[in-house]
Amino acid sequence: MGHNSETLQSRALSEQEAAQYICMSRSFLRQSRMDGKRDSRTPAPPFIKIGRAVRYLREDLDRWLDEQQKLDHLGQLGL
Repeated sequence: MGHNSETLQSRALSEQEAAQYICMSRSFLRQSRMDGKRDSRTPAPPFIKIGRAVRYLREDLDRWLDEQQKLDHLGQLGL
């Protein structure tokens, strides 16, 4: 039985796939990976390196999205 690429979901996503999955830009992922944890910056989602390739696990991205601050309105940001 052959596998259709549409029905076979990869657990590890490329940078481009991860960016699409979380609806953020590739540059956000790249910059947040380089910055690490910094005050007033959204932390990078967890990633893994396989050789020179950067990959994001689907379950890590789901967890990262769940951990982001949820707001009812922008006034909650305290700007």
